Amino acid sequence: MITTNLILNLLLILSVAWILGSLFSRFGLPAMLGELLAGVILGPPLLGVVLSSDAIELLAELGIFFVMFHSGMEMDPKELLEHIWPSLGVALGGFVIPYALGFLMAKAFGATLFQALVIGMGVSVTAIAVQMVILYSMRINRSELGHVIVGAAIADDIFALIAFSTILGLAESGNISFLAIGFILLKVIAFFGLTILMGEFVVPRFTKHLTDKGGKAFTFAVVIALLMGYCAELAGLHLVVGAFLAGQFVRREILDSRVYEVINDRFFGISYGFLVPIFFASLSFNLHLSLEPSFLIFSLVLILVAIVGKLVGCGLGATLFKYNLWESTIIGFGMNGRGAVELVVATVVLKKSQELMANGVITAPLLTGDQFSALLLMAFVTTILAPVSLKWAVARACGSAERADFCELWDESKGS
Repeated sequence: MITTNLILNLLLILSVAWILGSLFSRFGLPAMLGELLAGVILGPPLLGVVLSSDAIELLAELGIFFVMFHSGMEMDPKELLEHIWPSLGVALGGFVIPYALGFLMAKAFGATLFQALVIGMGVSVTAIAVQMVILYSMRINRSELGHVIVGAAIADDIFALIAFSTILGLAESGNISFLAIGFILLKVIAFFGLTILMGEFVVPRFTKHLTDKGGKAFTFAVVIALLMGYCAELAGLHLVVGAFLAGQFVRREILDSRVYEVINDRFFGISYGFLVPIFFASLSFNLHLSLEPSFLIFSLVLILVAIVGKLVGCGLGATLFKYNLWESTIIGFGMNGRGAVELVVATVVLKKSQELMANGVITAPLLTGDQFSALLLMAFVTTILAPVSLKWAVARACGSAERADFCELWDESKGS
């Protein structure tokens, strides 16, 4: 329901996010950093004049939903398939090594087995929606490395789903259900199989007849995005994966160019111009800080483990497929943001922990309050550092004599 309070909150968020985003852009930094800072200033971490609500959370979710559809339209599905093996290598390295480091680090700080498993999973997650915003802002989403990063982020989402389900199953029953894991994999395979069938045989039958009369082309695109988002949720994946793949369907090759540009422009405007600033600002609302030395030390080590683990793991995975040092570094930094995915995982684990403890199934929480806050702080810091570190790595790589394909795309972003 639209209330005067909601209108005022949106007015404050969008105004401050626009001012700070423009300021950051003027200094050559991503606008999303200004939007994150707007949430810190307006939200609970500082002034507390804007608080999270169901309406703001809904708009934030719609923000990543629309931006993922737009990203799907911008990227070539053939390129994604061509780089599937490097993507899987990067995803595997970027999941296993951070997970192992996070687990060992948590145990060193006295965490229980389940707490260490949850913290390891939190460190290994990559937020695909955050990465897409960063890649698009630098215009390198259409480069070879951009396709590898996106493919790896999708695979990482699947690995996280399996790990998450396994941990919860262990906590509830005390043993690993291979049948449950097999069922998860079956659902994921069925989802991607359905995606391929719809993309190749069903959607093209409609898109080639689309016109923009009465805005119906945009309506059709939203319907496809919602349908694929729903199917992704049924498969246990996040709806943004479905939205991204839906954008792949409504791509330039199967649309009249004028209709494509209209749909693309409308999704860009509604996402980057309205909903994405709300999404990034709302991430900051969940930031909780404590000045306790033990909390600060734990959080600092967790952040370092998260950054180094992703950089090393993804970098090694890329190196195996003959990418050079700077390309591997770019991929590693490109996979380093967490954002909303981290928040969702940590919140679900915390609620499940309270339920299991109330029923006497477990005696120690799956995640303590301080561990939960440290994970959210880690997600916030890595989301801030991801665009800065990625921009630095791209600048260093493009400063050499031999310029890669993403350098020209990056030059375009500086010109615009």
